[in-house]
Amino acid sequence: MTDLAGAAAAAARHRGRFSIWIERHPVRTSVFAILVLLFLFAVFAPWSPGLESVFGRKRIFVSAIMNGLTLGALYFVVASGFTLIFGLMQNVNLAHGSLYALGGYIGYEVATASGSWALSFIVSFLAIAFAGVLLQFLVFRRMEGEVLRQTMVTIGISIVAGDAMLWIWGGGFYQIEAPRWLSGATQLPIVIAMKSDGSAVYLGYPLIRVAVLLASIVLGVAIWLVLNRSRIGMLVRAGVDDRQMLAATGVRVQLLFVSVFAFGAGLAGLAGVIGGTVQALGPGEDIRFLLASLVVVIVGGMGSITGAALGALIVGLAEQLGSVYIPTYAAMITFLIMVVVLAIRPQGIMGRA
Repeated sequence: MTDLAGAAAAAARHRGRFSIWIERHPVRTSVFAILVLLFLFAVFAPWSPGLESVFGRKRIFVSAIMNGLTLGALYFVVASGFTLIFGLMQNVNLAHGSLYALGGYIGYEVATASGSWALSFIVSFLAIAFAGVLLQFLVFRRMEGEVLRQTMVTIGISIVAGDAMLWIWGGGFYQIEAPRWLSGATQLPIVIAMKSDGSAVYLGYPLIRVAVLLASIVLGVAIWLVLNRSRIGMLVRAGVDDRQMLAATGVRVQLLFVSVFAFGAGLAGLAGVIGGTVQALGPGEDIRFLLASLVVVIVGGMGSITGAALGALIVGLAEQLGSVYIPTYAAMITFLIMVVVLAIRPQGIMGRA
C-alpha cells in the first residue's frame, strides 16, 4: 500500500507540474497542440489533390516519416548509452561510435555462425559492455575530470579501432539477417491513397522496422524509470553531484560508475546489431553514429533520456524528410538544427536531467 501511495503521489506531482507549465506557457502549448494535430492529419487523413501538388504523393511523405521514426529509434538506442556516459558521468567517450560498429560486427559473426538473431544481441551486449569496463578502468579512471585528455585519447582509440575493424572485416558491407517471423511487411492504419471505388489503400511497412521502433520505446521508458524511480538511479545522480559524500555513506561509487559505463557501452553494442539488421555495416558507420549521438545529446540535453529521445526523433525526421524534399542540403539540416538549439537554448531542449 505504501508503494502504491507513493506512486500515486508522484503521478499527482507530475500532473501538477504539467498543468503549471501549460498555465505559464499558453501560447507555446497552443502552438504545439496545433502542430501535433496538423501532423496527425497529414499522416492519417487522405490528401487532397492540392496537398499532393505541393508535397508530392502521400506515400512518399508517409514513408519518409516512418523511416525518420525508425532511424530516430536507432539513434536513440545509440545516444541513450552516450548520454549516460557523457551527460551523466561526464566521461567524454568519443570512441562510442566504434563500440557501435564493433557491436554490429560481433553480432553479424554470431548470427552467421549460430543462426540465432537473438543470441547476437546477448553476445554483442556482453562483449561491448566488457569493452566499456576496460575503457573505464584503463582510460577514464586514470583521467577523471581531464576532459581534453579524455577527448584526445578516445579519438586515438577510435582511429585504431576503425583501422582494426577495416583490417578484420575489410571494406565491404554486411547485413544481419532478421528472423523469419520479422520478415516481410505489415499494413499500418495509415491511408496513403483512395481507390476509384472509394476504398482506402493502407501503408505497407517492413515489420522489422516497426519492431525496432516499439522496442526502442520500451527501452527508453525502462531506462527513464530506472534513472528516475529506482534506488540505482538515485545513487547514480547523487554520485554525479557529489561523489565524496556518496562514498562516505558506504556506497561503492567506483563499482556503480563502472556498471553504468558498461551498460551505456552495451547499449551501443545492441544498437550495432539493430543497425546491421535494418541498414548495413561498413566502414564509416562508427563516425556517422558518433556524430549523430553528439548532435542528439546536444539538441536534447546532456544527461536527459527524454532529451535523447526528443533529439533522436528530431534528427531522424530531419534527415529523412531532408533527403526526400531537399536532398542537396540534407546533410546540413541536422547541424543547422544543432546550431539553432545552441544559439537559443545552449543546455538543450530538455536541459540536463
